[in-house]
Amino acid sequence: MKHLSALLLLIVTLLPALPLTAHELRPAYLQIEQTAASEFAVSWRVPARGEMRLSLNVRFDNSVTSLSPPQAVIANGFYTETWKIRQERALAGTSVTIDGLDQTMTDTLVRISWLDGRKQVLRLLPQRPQFTVQARAGSAQVAQTYFVLGVEHILQGIDHLLFVLALILLVGSGCQLLGTITAFTLAHSITLAAAALGLVQVPQAPVEAVIALSIVFVAAEIVHKLRGRRTLGIRKPWLVAFAFGLLHGLGFAGALAQIGVPQHAIPLSLAMFNVGVEAGQLLFIASVFALLALAGRVSRHLPRWRHRQSASGYPVASAVAWPSAYLVGAVATYWVIVRCVAIAAG
Repeated sequence: MKHLSALLLLIVTLLPALPLTAHELRPAYLQIEQTAASEFAVSWRVPARGEMRLSLNVRFDNSVTSLSPPQAVIANGFYTETWKIRQERALAGTSVTIDGLDQTMTDTLVRISWLDGRKQVLRLLPQRPQFTVQARAGSAQVAQTYFVLGVEHILQGIDHLLFVLALILLVGSGCQLLGTITAFTLAHSITLAAAALGLVQVPQAPVEAVIALSIVFVAAEIVHKLRGRRTLGIRKPWLVAFAFGLLHGLGFAGALAQIGVPQHAIPLSLAMFNVGVEAGQLLFIASVFALLALAGRVSRHLPRWRHRQSASGYPVASAVAWPSAYLVGAVATYWVIVRCVAIAAG
């Protein structure tokens, strides 16, 4: 626990320097829908702030003819262009390039649908800004795309990771931690699925504020445990993890809603996004304990830290554990304030 406290102190000290938009997963989005034998409607959406947008543009090869000039609009944080194109082979073998993508740190989701029900879903990266339209696209491409998106989202979700870190500090290790993380996983899987399927609809901004508040609550429970108290959250941390996990699942669903899912593969894309989230979460937990093991080896060559035993029998490094708990709470409290102000501002 002493090594964990030191690690947490370092992490939460650096957290204020990280972006506060913990769920900011907004790739550019290209949708192409067949409307006739050789005609397609194109929708191109890139993130925007005010009148400024990412300098990204779609470029088709010479086999494609534009039937109408692009119509542009900026709304809800996106710049969107729509137009129509013609391609005699129904786009089969057509090369599509996202100009400017190689100069950014974002990615692009592409979804193509044909009148006969075929779909192609893929993800373009700065190092791979071009693709060729396939005559046939299998489920493997959808699975890979949404798995990677799930992993990226959890690793970019600073508030989710801080919540998991707070649970580790509250619980420690062993079977109780396994049960607590399992409860958290089960809960956010339930609400992610329910929201993605349209069974639950909750405004995203209040969800984000309450997610930050959940971290404040767990930080307070850490302090209670250090002081020897036995609250419900300390006795049954899995219950706290499950309750707040339901909220975190709604946060994941908000990110997935921004991305969108192919209608022909909703179960597959939803399942793989969730699997990716869990894989990223496990990767993070494994990394934490790997760092703890390394810290344990290093500490054997250093003078012994002075510890005290709390009334609960909870061993702590008194110079580190308390500041860690308060720093976790302080960062999360700041997020609560910022997000509530944003809600009030409309």
